[in-house]
Amino acid sequence: MNDDLTFQALRQLKANPKLSQRQLAKALGISLGRTNYCLRALIAQGLIKVERFRTSQNKLAYAYLLTPEGIETKARITMRFLKRKRAEYDALAAELAQLTAEAEAEGLGRTPRD
Repeated sequence: MNDDLTFQALRQLKANPKLSQRQLAKALGISLGRTNYCLRALIAQGLIKVERFRTSQNKLAYAYLLTPEGIETKARITMRFLKRKRAEYDALAAELAQLTAEAEAEGLGRTPRD
């Protein structure tokens, strides 16, 4: 499992521990089978634990709770994610500035923002 998927899964489960696997799969944009695999991997790594509860329809369901290690891992991954996204943002801002300067030099004036 890669950091991005781990981050997104932990983020979704922290926000709503009672998500069904189907709901989590939809939120992550992955298949139900891959979601099951990811949850099993997170459990095996000790990042989440599973608790059973009864839903209003008298069916058993699960709550996926982050463990202290899961919370710490999510924090570490979040910092790496932010660092990577800031670098992408800085690179995009530099490219936009360069393209704007080129457009102005070619007499196109200030380009409109969409």
